[in-house]
Amino acid sequence: MKKRENKPTWHAETQAIRIQSERTSHMEHSGPMYLTSSFCYDDAEAMRAAFADETDAFIYTRFSNPTVEEFIDRMRALEGAEAGFATASGMSAVFASFMAFLKTGDHLVSSSSIFGSTHTVITKFLPKWGIEHSYFDLTKPETVEALIKPNTKMIFVETPSNPGLDLVDLEVLAQIAKKHKVILNVDNCFATPALQRPIELGVDLVTHSATKWIDGQGRVLGGIVLGRKELVDEVYAFCRSTGPSMSPFNAWVLSRSLETLHVRMERHSASALKLAQALETNGHLEWVKYPFLPSHPQYAIAQKQMLAGGGIVCFELKGGLERGQRFLDKLELLSLTANLGDSRSIASHPASTTHAKLSEAERVKVGITPGLIRISVGLEHVDDIIRDITQALENSK
Repeated sequence: MKKRENKPTWHAETQAIRIQSERTSHMEHSGPMYLTSSFCYDDAEAMRAAFADETDAFIYTRFSNPTVEEFIDRMRALEGAEAGFATASGMSAVFASFMAFLKTGDHLVSSSSIFGSTHTVITKFLPKWGIEHSYFDLTKPETVEALIKPNTKMIFVETPSNPGLDLVDLEVLAQIAKKHKVILNVDNCFATPALQRPIELGVDLVTHSATKWIDGQGRVLGGIVLGRKELVDEVYAFCRSTGPSMSPFNAWVLSRSLETLHVRMERHSASALKLAQALETNGHLEWVKYPFLPSHPQYAIAQKQMLAGGGIVCFELKGGLERGQRFLDKLELLSLTANLGDSRSIASHPASTTHAKLSEAERVKVGITPGLIRISVGLEHVDDIIRDITQALENSK
């Protein structure tokens, strides 16, 4: 099936809307959804050629699917990537980006400020296959080079990180990776390509949990790995056999979501900045953290490589763990749920949820303090969001 020609002169917002599969004979305006497990051929020769990789014909949805390809093509255009492979969830994308390249005896260098499930994969599962790891402080990229060994194959980071909103200069990290001929793998979930394009800064691979801001309404799961074709080919080979493929239905939803990504991220970011500014002087808080606040330790980096600060705001409550739980219970508008990047604002307490499986010492090491609250700023009126958080702070004393 031929795809509509993509014009590189189009802006990213336009490409996210106009890249589509070729229309069928029904001449539909919105791209169709191909809910099928397999595909047919006119004759035995066409089928042989497809399985021999001599044609681009679809074979089986675990390998590829027109609806999934449309989502990949849109994400490729947004990230400026040569190729991509979409997966069932963000964690399957992260895992595939590791296992396609790492083997027994290899070494991974990772920032310590990462999502809890990624930390579990690195510390619990990779060692089962004899893959070593070293952690570094994301705010101290100058320490990375000393950790690189002859068997180091990859550097992995999140920026901004989940949940602490730490940042790293990707151009600096890319120079280190290229010098030592290792793959630089960046989780771009928090920023999305609407706000940050790591590949333009020298990054080799980009991963996403599309479940978050890419979907934007908390409906479906999805992940994607993007980058140079020779690297993504390795991810494809791993995923084709192991099976973490994206559902065509989820891909259809996510493709539609990309059509509003830039508009949504502009609103999320504007509201998040206003919330962060409103909370900076709140006496119930030890500190407030947001990439586009001048008080953020890596504010200069945020200004350099991001177009806006994104939709996440973090703060530390005075009173620690118990105060944090009381605060959540007093919220009236914000949701308490294990997600972020939704049209509805969400509050979470990482120490007791997303990072609960880390020891207290591990949490402290990555900046997850007992009173840390993560706010995913939604699309409600920002004054209502501020009012709800403010009253919950006041009533949780």
